[in-house]
Amino acid sequence: MKPAQTSPAEYMGQTLGRLWRGCLRHERTVNNWLVAQGLPAGGAKGVSLLIKLAALGVVLYVASWLVLLLMFAAAAVWTMRNGALDSDDEESFLAEDELSKLRRTPGYDPNPYNDSAHEMYTDD
Repeated sequence: MKPAQTSPAEYMGQTLGRLWRGCLRHERTVNNWLVAQGLPAGGAKGVSLLIKLAALGVVLYVASWLVLLLMFAAAAVWTMRNGALDSDDEESFLAEDELSKLRRTPGYDPNPYNDSAHEMYTDD
């Protein structure tokens, strides 16, 4: 016994089947038109195949760029989430060796480096 209402999966399958049959009908129409224009039947099938391969190439090209874009977006999100400085990490922004080298340079200002151990550091 068949259910009174079709499920969404069955409805989608029927819709996709109608679309597929429509595409095949249009392809047959184009092939018949090409044959009527004087192209051999094998040539019409070849042209049809080339059009399909070109369309597949365009779809794959666009998909590869979208995947690359998504990979860059995921990397940016990961970097922002895991690589961002926390308030605790601000003081350890520079290694001690780099900090000691910076302190010896003339005109050193400890404020941009959050060098709170320096005597000239002012907390804003």
